[in-house]
Amino acid sequence: MDTTLHVPLIGTLLDGRYRVEQRIAAGGMATVYRGTDTRLDRVVALKVMHPSLVDDPDFTARFIREAKAVARLTHSNVVNVFDQGADGRTVFLAMEYVPGCTLRDLLRERGALSARAALDVLEPVLAALGAAHRAGLVHRDVKPENVLITDSGLVKVADFGLVRVLSGGDGAVTNTTSATTVLGTVSYLAPEQIQPGAPTDQRVDVYAAGILLYEMLTGGKPHIGDNPMQVIYRHLHEDVPPPSQVAPNVAPGLDAIVAAATARDPQARPYDAVELLATLQRARRSLTPEQLDTEPPASSRTTPQYPTGEVTAVVERQVERTSVLDLPTLDFAHPRPYDEPQDVPPARPRRSRKPLVWTAVVAVLLALVGGATYFLSSAVYATVPSVLGQTRAQAVQTLDKAGLQGVFSQQFSESVPAGQVVSSDPGVGQRARKSDPVKVTLSKGPQRIAVPDLAGKPLDQARKALTDVGLVPGTVTETYNDTVPQGSVISFTPAAGGQVALNTPVALVVSKGMVPVPNVVGLTKEAATKALTAAGFQGQTSGLDFFGTGKVISQSPAAGTPAPQGTAVTLKLPAF
Repeated sequence: MDTTLHVPLIGTLLDGRYRVEQRIAAGGMATVYRGTDTRLDRVVALKVMHPSLVDDPDFTARFIREAKAVARLTHSNVVNVFDQGADGRTVFLAMEYVPGCTLRDLLRERGALSARAALDVLEPVLAALGAAHRAGLVHRDVKPENVLITDSGLVKVADFGLVRVLSGGDGAVTNTTSATTVLGTVSYLAPEQIQPGAPTDQRVDVYAAGILLYEMLTGGKPHIGDNPMQVIYRHLHEDVPPPSQVAPNVAPGLDAIVAAATARDPQARPYDAVELLATLQRARRSLTPEQLDTEPPASSRTTPQYPTGEVTAVVERQVERTSVLDLPTLDFAHPRPYDEPQDVPPARPRRSRKPLVWTAVVAVLLALVGGATYFLSSAVYATVPSVLGQTRAQAVQTLDKAGLQGVFSQQFSESVPAGQVVSSDPGVGQRARKSDPVKVTLSKGPQRIAVPDLAGKPLDQARKALTDVGLVPGTVTETYNDTVPQGSVISFTPAAGGQVALNTPVALVVSKGMVPVPNVVGLTKEAATKALTAAGFQGQTSGLDFFGTGKVISQSPAAGTPAPQGTAVTLKLPAF
């Protein structure tokens, strides 16, 4: 038994600030607890590294890297990391506490999801991964256990413990898989993650997202086996089958997306999660209501029964009529995994018929009030759909279908084509009042700045001219020049008028003024002439040296005098 999973931390105070209250889950690297930040009086999730791994510098570095990586992301669909610290041998992260369930919990209960519910989950997942990819980060462990669904239906991606930073000219990172160790969960690993030393990039997350979509639509994983090695073999040598083979109601467009996202050749997949999200949204717009809402064969959702006089009947009916991701006042139909199960008191024996009648009346009234509250909430609030990558007209149409309106602004973007949506506020999956407009930002395309003409400008003025237009003064190289005054710009790269990105560095070549005449006094005539020629001057002699043994006794102009290159320097030699 692994005792590291049962660390007696309950009731302790980490770093004099975080009180550990209840264990939530345990994984290969850490145990997660619910706790309280006593300084800010808020509930947090505390991810504590297993003590057996604390002495391993690689695991410790990976653990801390998660905190730094997620701290770089500001996205409504990413679980926030608030703090990272250590208390003795206890290394921990303080994270956003997300009450609700995981996608794995939802699949265990439901078996499979309708296309609409599956897309409602996957779109915000891709939005979160897209933000990570555009920030140069790869998650590398995308799976249902790391997809959290809050009580209000907001989807969040968690556990960046295997995150890697893209580096190098091709944006790839070298895989850390060895012959005996595979990092990640085998059912969701891309083929290149399994091969030792193979380069990986953001497309491993795209692959895992395709597996997620397959699993949500069918209720099962595409590659299974009696042991992990069989699953790994199938990832390497077998294509992911179309979901429609298992769930015939799946539309051909969704089959195509799964095939593209899970292509064994990473070059055949969408470039990143942003591209996959745009493809998914185009496919969604082409689906009919029947294709979106038909329950798959593996779905365990059954038609609810409505016993007379039971308040749960109305509640269950409302749940059945509502998307699992659109429950503003209702919880999911199962206990939250973060809560301890509560004992249900036994029913009291029936004493008289009259109290029962009144109980039924009260129950019905409560149900009606609950239903009115729900429908009032639906009339006032709506879930923000994803409009990322859409044009303005498409975004208007998407928001209108959700009962929302957009107010549009523009900003430059190096990654999103001009005219397409960069972001929305509130974000994908969040609740918004229908009376409040959703702030939608459209891309103006890459910002390009014309390099100003800097020739002849003093160095300080040239630097100011660059910063004034949003460029950066680059390296400064000094050289002698006959025509450009000392301290002024001779040339620069990129050239004047060139269209470059914001903050592009511009290299400057600055004049050191005219060349100083070298000192050749004391040299022979031949050596003096050679030195002058090398410096760009001409040597001419005065006086006669009949035997050629004398040395230069004086020169004009004098040594160190700035002079244009090509100037004749008179050398005086002794006469014998």
